[in-house]
Order: sequence, then C-alpha cells, then structure tokens
Amino acid sequence: MLEPQHPLVLHVRVVSGTGGGPDKTILNSPRFLRTLGYRSTCVYLRDPADRGFDVLVRRAVERHAPLVAVDDFGIRDWRIISRLRSVLDADPPIIWHGHDYKSNLLGLILKRWFPQMRLVTTVHGWVQKTRKTPLYYFIDRQCLPRYEAVICVSRDLQDRCRKLGVEEKKLRLIDNAIALDDYAVEQTQAEAKRQFGVPDPQRLVVAVGRLSYEKGFDLLIQAVAELVRGGHDIGLLIAGDGGEREVLAQRIDDAGVSDRVRLLGFVDDPRLVYRAADVYVLSSRREGLPNVVLEAMAMGIPVVATKIAGMPDLIEDRVNGVLVSPDSHVALSSAINELLTDAGLARKIGDAGRKTVEDRFSFQRRMEKVVQVYQSIGVEAIGNDSRLT
Repeated sequence: MLEPQHPLVLHVRVVSGTGGGPDKTILNSPRFLRTLGYRSTCVYLRDPADRGFDVLVRRAVERHAPLVAVDDFGIRDWRIISRLRSVLDADPPIIWHGHDYKSNLLGLILKRWFPQMRLVTTVHGWVQKTRKTPLYYFIDRQCLPRYEAVICVSRDLQDRCRKLGVEEKKLRLIDNAIALDDYAVEQTQAEAKRQFGVPDPQRLVVAVGRLSYEKGFDLLIQAVAELVRGGHDIGLLIAGDGGEREVLAQRIDDAGVSDRVRLLGFVDDPRLVYRAADVYVLSSRREGLPNVVLEAMAMGIPVVATKIAGMPDLIEDRVNGVLVSPDSHVALSSAINELLTDAGLARKIGDAGRKTVEDRFSFQRRMEKVVQVYQSIGVEAIGNDSRLT
C-alpha cells in the first residue's frame, strides 16, 4: 500500500526579467515547507523569449526549489489555461497559492476542473502604476474576496484588502522575512568597495530596486548630489534595472556627479552591494514591506527609509533605522549626513536592525505562520520531513 504524499502547494506568479522581492520569498518557501510536512513547486508564468528568467532558474536550483515554467503570451493568451491544466493534471495540488492578480484569476478559473483545490493568495503590494493598473485593481477586486485566505505583508495592504471586500476572517498579516543564513558574507567592506571601484575612504550610500518612479531614486540622487556639493566625500551605487534608467542617468549628468553616482544595472548577488555600504537608503514614494530593507538590516547596515506603508511597523525612528518624510530630498540628505558623520549612532542602528530581523523576521517563523494559514482551511501536513536536500 502506498503511503500518502505530503500535500502539494503550488506557488504561482507572473514574472518578467529577473523577478523582484516576492521571488525571494517564493523560491525560499519549498525548502522550509518541506520541514513542515508540505511539498511545494514554484510555477512561473513567463514570456519564453525573456532571457532574464534564466536568473530565476539558477536561483531556484541554488535554493532546492522545484520550478515549472509556463509560457505566457500576455493578457489575451487564454491558452495558458490549458497549459496550466496540464501542469495540474500531472500532479494535482491541494493548495493553489497565488502571488499576483493574474495567478489569482487563473486559480479561480482552474478550480472548475479541480474542485478539491484550496485557494490562498499573498498580496505583496500594488506599487508600480501603469495604464493597466486600474485593470489589475479591478481583477483583484473580483478575485480576492473569493479566496479562502488572503495573506498580506503589511498593515496598509491588509487595510486595502478590507476595502476590496475581503472578509476579516480570511485576512492574515504575515510580514516578509529573511533566511538569515543567506546573508552571511565573509568579504570585508574594503574588499567589496574595491570590487565596485570605490576608494576605501569614500563613504558609500547604496540602494537596490527596480528603476521606476515610485522608488524615488531621483530624490536619492538629488540628496547625494547636494552632499557632494557640500564637500562630503560620498558616493552612491544603485543596483537594479528598469524603465527609468535613461531618466536617472540624465539626472546624474545634470547634477555633475557622474564620478560619484553610478547605476549598476542588474546585480546577480546584491549582498556584495550591501557589504560595500555605509548606509542603505529606501527612498520610495510607494512600497509594501520591501525585502531589500530587511536584507540590508540583516547585514547590519544602518537604514534610512521613507515613512510609508509598512515602514513604521518595521522601523522605530532612530532606534533600528531612521524614518524620513517621503518625496523630500532634503530629508534624505539630512538623515544620510547624520549617519555618515555619527559613527556611534550608525553602529547602534545597524546592530539594532540586525537584531530586529533575527527576532521578528526569521523565514522559519514566517513559514510556520503560513502553514497555520494552510491548516486553518483544513489542509494538514502528513508527518514532517526534517531533511533539507
């Protein structure tokens, strides 16, 4: 007689390029869920011509995360339903765990053929505004109330879901988290600076993220340019790519700081960027609870962040970070200057930030909370497998 298998969870997400913050959570989930008695597979809907997806494939291998790529040719591609049906027929999941508007819609459609499948979703945030954003909001407004459990990564997203009609009993607040072992780096700060061509005496501000308006990198460039003009020996590295690259490059040239401020483009291992940093800055105009801030804190880097969305829940001002008003390059400049000139304060904040991640944002604890969500809808684990292969 065959032993029953652990319940299968499909983490489903639409992705372009090398992905973003949610993918760090998704690709880390299988190895932690395995110890808690669940199988899981990451199902990515992607354009087959997108070469950036190769990076996600490599990261999945590094994290021992089973991954299935499904061709996705855009919003009018209804054949994606049959392609996903083939995936589900091969190994029917117990839980469909969506991670964006499209995977939420497809989960509802596919449940017609797989009525035993349970529906869970994580809302990571609606931050990038485009002409299609109203459509995405509309789809989520139709889908989210129909899901059995809706996980939100910050309180503001939880409030937004309430306004979209999600019942209180379905909502769960589970913060993003960090697998701390992933952020142990032996390289010294001086070595990391040399790797990026930064002279060791120069103080370095770094930021990581998609080059888009809501990230506020234009404000950060202006803030650092003002410090340079004030005689400070300071540089700025921004890691990431996106549609605002040319606009930001022009701002750097116009400010006359092209020798101090660099757009690194995509960086495969952002830990090297964090390691080189004296200060990490989140300059966003809109945000959820970004993994990049947790990553910087996990590496003991003092953080300056705009007071938006989930940031006040994460950062206590001048205790484990510095909070500033959004949309103000003056506020950013002042906070950066303070941390660069007050070594004691910077060290205290960096140490407290690391402890915050250790105490509140452990990935193991996060996945235990996710499993509690699965159990709340009646999907229990069948035994535990404590091995990480």
